Amino acid sequence: MPKNVTVASFKADVLENSKPVLVDFWAEWCGPCRMVAPVLDAIESKHGDKLEIVKVNVDEQGELAAQYQVTGIPLLAVFENGQIVKQIVGAKPQPALEADLAQWLG
Repeated sequence: MPKNVTVASFKADVLENSKPVLVDFWAEWCGPCRMVAPVLDAIESKHGDKLEIVKVNVDEQGELAAQYQVTGIPLLAVFENGQIVKQIVGAKPQPALEADLAQWLG
């Protein structure tokens, strides 16, 4: 299950991570966010060695949501070397999400 990341741990968990990191910006009240959660769990079980997946609750971590201009959720942002290299907005089925992430899943 993806780790919850906070303002305090974001730098170490995401920006300084040696692996690419998929950050799931989500909220408890968001239906599509709840739909994408099991998809991300499945991708993490299959590909966790290549891509780290973490979650940021935008209600609890508003500073991160503002910093990364999160206006719609779920927002999946892939970070490499501390920079966002891809953003995916909205819930998608696993095959579509894996296709979007193919370059990191090898």
